[in-house]
Formats: sequence, structure tokens, C-alpha cells
Amino acid sequence: MSHGRHAGRPEHQAPPEIYYNDVEAAKYGTSSRMIEIQTKMAERALELLLLPDRVCLLLDIGCGSGLSGEAITEAGHAWIGYDVSPSMLKVAASRETEGDLLHCDAGQGLKFRPGTFDGAISISALQWLCNIDRKGHEPYKRLRCFFERLYVCLRKGARAALQFYPETAGQVEMITSAALRCGFGGGLVVDYPHSSKAKKHFLVIYAGLSSDISERPAAVLAAKAMDVEDDEEKVAVEGRQRIKQRRGKGKASYKEKVMKKKDTQRKKNLKVRKDTKYTARKRKSKAI
Repeated sequence: MSHGRHAGRPEHQAPPEIYYNDVEAAKYGTSSRMIEIQTKMAERALELLLLPDRVCLLLDIGCGSGLSGEAITEAGHAWIGYDVSPSMLKVAASRETEGDLLHCDAGQGLKFRPGTFDGAISISALQWLCNIDRKGHEPYKRLRCFFERLYVCLRKGARAALQFYPETAGQVEMITSAALRCGFGGGLVVDYPHSSKAKKHFLVIYAGLSSDISERPAAVLAAKAMDVEDDEEKVAVEGRQRIKQRRGKGKASYKEKVMKKKDTQRKKNLKVRKDTKYTARKRKSKAI
């Protein structure tokens, strides 16, 4: 489901098929700002796919009003898109987009034939799967279903570039974990990580390795102008391994603090006890 970065997250207001009603959906056909943002993100996702030099068939997940699909068409590729909002699909149909449009919930996934697509993109849809919109909805299970179906329908070695707006570092971890458990390799790419407004997250994953060496994924996927990182923690994924590195500096030990304090007191010519093997050693507490 495509959307810009609203004040007050849309996914907290209503399920996507309700939030994106006729009024909200109409904005994606008339707002030049929204059209520009969606188009730029779709073009960036296409760059990250590292597609071979031929016409490819792509899957557009949460295709919305068809703006990302139009970027695919402009790049010379064919596409099929699906979305959970009937109103958004009506707008896409009215724009006479060249892709085929399907009504579907990403959390349930579509059963395409194995190896149908040469790649997949998604703009601002993935975070919706982290919500519990109905009784019985379990975000991790829905993510697993989504990635399992996606893995099957991609040809071997094909990539998916999924742009999303994570609310927390925990969401990033849950989404990444679900993708890896379904067989994907890859990781997170963050464009402009130090900018609160321009920052964009892309989950860039691939379905195994292609037998064609020229179509294998690059060893390093560079983020635009900056390193890959998250606000509170850096999530790096190489193959099927996950590494978490928390920021923080090493703290001085209790003994080091005591010794430093004694040195300071000596410099002030104060009376200080001599250092022994018992200095700064914690005493055992006596039972009362």
C-alpha cells in the first residue's frame, strides 16, 4: 500500500482497506507531491533489483494507485500488481496503467506459479503486516506467509526490494527474521540514514543464487550516500546470518574508578592508604 510519511501513522488509524477509501485514494491521482515521492522510491527500488539487461516480469506488492507500476513500465519492464484496497485499485485502473491488477491481502499472499517473476518491488506496504487489524491476526505468521509465497514465485536468484517505514527497531528485526527463515538472503539498505525526512528503509533480498554468474547479487549493496544502519542498532545480514551490534562505550571497572580517585587525592597531598592486593576488592557481606 503506497503512502507518504503522514503525521500520525496511517496503520494506527484503520486497516488498509478502510483507511485507503475513495477520498484518500483519490489523492494519489491528483497530488503532484505524492506522485513525485512514490515515483522516486519506485525508481530506487528498481535500481536495487540489479535487473539483467532484458525485459523482465516484475511483481508490485501493494501496488496502490499504480504509480510504482508506471515507474516499472517507464523502465521497460512488464508487471503484475496486487493491493488490498479496492479504492486504490480503481484509481490505478482509471490511470490506464499497463500492468495487470489483482485484489489481494499481502498477509495471505497469492499463489503464482513457481519462478514466475524476475523480481519484485513494494513501496510503503510492508509495515502494515506488523499490525493486528483483525481477531486472529498474528503479525509474524502473516509475514512468514507473505515471504513464503514470494520466495516460491520468484525465479532462482531473483531479488525483491521492499521499501517500508518501520516504527521500531523491533519491527525491522521481525521483518528481516521472517524473510531469512523463508530462505531469502540479503539485508537492509538505508538511504540517507542521518536525515529524519529523507531517510528510507529498503529490505533487499534474493531467492537463492542464479546459475548465471552475471546475474548473481553484488557482494555489497551500497546505501545512497551513507552506510547501512538503524536509529538504535545496526542490522547487517549476510546470507542467512544475522548480526546485531548495539552502540555504547566500555565502562571503567570499579577498581579503576577507586585507583583514579586515590591518585587524585595524592596529587592534592591528602592522606591516602597504601595500595595492596585488597584495594578495591569487594567485601563479602556478613549474615546478620
